[in-house]
Amino acid sequence: MAEAGETASAPFEGPEKLLEIWFAPSAAAVPDANSPEDSRTGLRKVPQVIWKEMLAIVKCEVLSVVSGTEIDAYLLSESSLFVSPHRVILKTCGTTLNLLGLPRILDIAANYANMSSVYQCFYSRKSFMFPERQLGPHRDWQQEVQFLDNIFPNGAAYNVGKVNGDHWLLYMKTPSDDSGAFRSSPHLESPVVTIGNAFPDYTIEILMSDLSPTAREPFFSTFSSPETPSSHALSLSRSLGITDIFPPHLTTLDAYSFSPCGYSSNALIKWGEDPFFFSSPDMADGTSTVGEGYYTIHVTPEEGWSYASFECNVPLHPNRPPSAPDANTIPDLKTLVQRVVSIFQPGRLSLTLFISGEDNESDETGESPVEAAQRAFRAALCASVVEERVPNQTNGTNGEISDENAPSQKVGKRRYRRTDKINYEFGAYDLAFASFELSDHK
Repeated sequence: MAEAGETASAPFEGPEKLLEIWFAPSAAAVPDANSPEDSRTGLRKVPQVIWKEMLAIVKCEVLSVVSGTEIDAYLLSESSLFVSPHRVILKTCGTTLNLLGLPRILDIAANYANMSSVYQCFYSRKSFMFPERQLGPHRDWQQEVQFLDNIFPNGAAYNVGKVNGDHWLLYMKTPSDDSGAFRSSPHLESPVVTIGNAFPDYTIEILMSDLSPTAREPFFSTFSSPETPSSHALSLSRSLGITDIFPPHLTTLDAYSFSPCGYSSNALIKWGEDPFFFSSPDMADGTSTVGEGYYTIHVTPEEGWSYASFECNVPLHPNRPPSAPDANTIPDLKTLVQRVVSIFQPGRLSLTLFISGEDNESDETGESPVEAAQRAFRAALCASVVEERVPNQTNGTNGEISDENAPSQKVGKRRYRRTDKINYEFGAYDLAFASFELSDHK
């Protein structure tokens, strides 16, 4: 994406800073859970203008907002903000000052939602392409850690992957940490976070670099009235197959095309309406109403620093049965990875899966969830070829899509080789990290 005031030729830092703050283990645990206003509780009662004031500190702006039954998704000039009753997720790219928003978020939670303690907090990012362009505490990982340590004295910082290659940086404050003023409230005792009756808290990121020219080209867009950045982006999403990553009938998509280049989208997914979930023994009592998640995509297409990210918190348990052959069900993990990678065709990519669970016990085969995830990653990228996808025909003079409803075409195939595999156990959470690079191109 090109920030306001920058040209497409200026280096842009695509890899995002991701801050996730929980003030309770679930929406049901917020103080006003039993007294909703307009079906909203907790942090979702905070006026939009207050979030916009916080985002001004971070140096980004709101482009649009879509709301579901459980989440408000803000599409930003530099990535995304997701607000749930008990949790805030702030993801920002470029030279934004993500962590400077944290003290204000803590104030907002205390003053507007009566939640003055942090249940758990995560901050993570991929290694920067242009660290010298960063500002404030983001100039250096140690400065970011020090900033967070000043708020959470007993947090923990990790460097995952090759220090001299693609790596992922993580800071955690979990319920088991005795973090002084921000210690969890006494009624928030369980360190195990689940959504619904038994589905784990689950976040997958696919961080992709060196996108192919074919994949990059559609994200350079020029358009004129009556077309808008949003309408163009929605047409582009359909032509590239982004709208088919999850079943369209379960998806609410909000997208934006930047000028002269770049793309962002947020989507809310009603995964609880998928037959796999509502027919699960874990949901058999029919008491759970939870079942909404999100995905977000951000694309920086410029040659030399091309980058695309995909993040999703729909609980695609690695050991769930394979996807049905049609597009009407939530995909399994392998299928999801292949769908995303086929669109963006990266030369290099890293994947992370963060999953909650008490000791994350192995299944009947003896395989843990993170090992199952590693197997799915490898099966998606190494054991089988990934088909490249290109959009349907566009008008070469102005980038308009001539038939937005025509399916994207499959041309060529890619196979990857794994360059790194790391599993971590963090008590209440486990992490699977893997890196891949292009092996051949047919």
